[in-house]
Amino acid sequence: MIIKEVITKKEAKLFTNFPNKLFKHIGAYVPALSFDELNVFDKNKNPAHMYCESVRFLAIKDDKIVGRIAGIINHKYNESFDTKIVRFTRIDMIDDIEVTTKLIDSVIGWGKSKGMTEIIGPIGFTDMDRMGMLVEGFEYLNMFITIWNPPYYKEHLETLGFVKDVDWIESVIPWPSVVPEKVTRGAHITRRRFGYELVKYKRKKDILQHIYEAFDVYNRAFHDLYGFFPVTKEVMDYYIKQMISLVKLDFVWFVFDKHKKVIGFGLMMPSLALANKKSNGRLLPFGLFRLLRALKRFKTIDFYFIAVDPNHQGTGVLSMIMEDGIKQGIKYGVLQALTGPELELNVKIQTQWKDFNPSNYKRRRCYKKNI
Repeated sequence: MIIKEVITKKEAKLFTNFPNKLFKHIGAYVPALSFDELNVFDKNKNPAHMYCESVRFLAIKDDKIVGRIAGIINHKYNESFDTKIVRFTRIDMIDDIEVTTKLIDSVIGWGKSKGMTEIIGPIGFTDMDRMGMLVEGFEYLNMFITIWNPPYYKEHLETLGFVKDVDWIESVIPWPSVVPEKVTRGAHITRRRFGYELVKYKRKKDILQHIYEAFDVYNRAFHDLYGFFPVTKEVMDYYIKQMISLVKLDFVWFVFDKHKKVIGFGLMMPSLALANKKSNGRLLPFGLFRLLRALKRFKTIDFYFIAVDPNHQGTGVLSMIMEDGIKQGIKYGVLQALTGPELELNVKIQTQWKDFNPSNYKRRRCYKKNI
């Protein structure tokens, strides 16, 4: 077996497509968009490379690809928190501990050559990248924005001495048939007491006039969460370009204070998982059409994030967003919502759904190891 660094465009495509072939028979597996996966490691397209460096490796045995892994060093994060961490991401392999060992060792060796002393993962370039190895809930369909992997991944890493760093919990929430009176009352009190205003736009270009304010709220709202580093303007533009064509305006909210300043921002999306699975992560020839159709016909909503300015948390901004969000879901006939990964120790976010009868159905983990 050999470990080969990804250099050429052909190797990059092989790296991207490997899990799609490995798990093509798995009903729960949903591929990432191949176009986005190619771009995320392109130094000319992903501005996170302005302060990160990355490397990709393929494991090849008997002339067949049997595994892949990528390494990332986020220098700004390491400098800010006085750490020497190399991250691993996009780890996929056959059920062979030798393959996993070689892949992990390749990132460890690369990290140590750069002076790193600890490895964590799976975790990406930013907090908006895919992160967390699935350790519970393997039988459930993956979300469009998360990772699916089989149970042996966890077993391999723990055999190699990795231990839990943090866990994320994912919940499924049945969609209410009416807006709960508690939510309506909370939204009404907030508007009357603080003069907040919920704003939605009918044209995507109108979102752009406030999107940087919204990202600023996002940076401050999630600043203290695990692995978080503020998103730069260049990275904001990267994600805006990536997502704007798929955003459904009925599920995008801005909350302004009485001074017309953005203090809250919410984004939910119709589930695109099945549509993307049918196209195996490809936009052409029919992938984009399937995604756009999924934005019109859906029964599941994915919670991407709701960010509230720390100075305005606990004032009812969430109630204002949820009041309209529930109304929109009822209008479209939504049956359930998926929260996406939420940090296990983030009691505040876990508590905010308690009145909606959530069921924890997945758990994913970031591992760590000294090197």
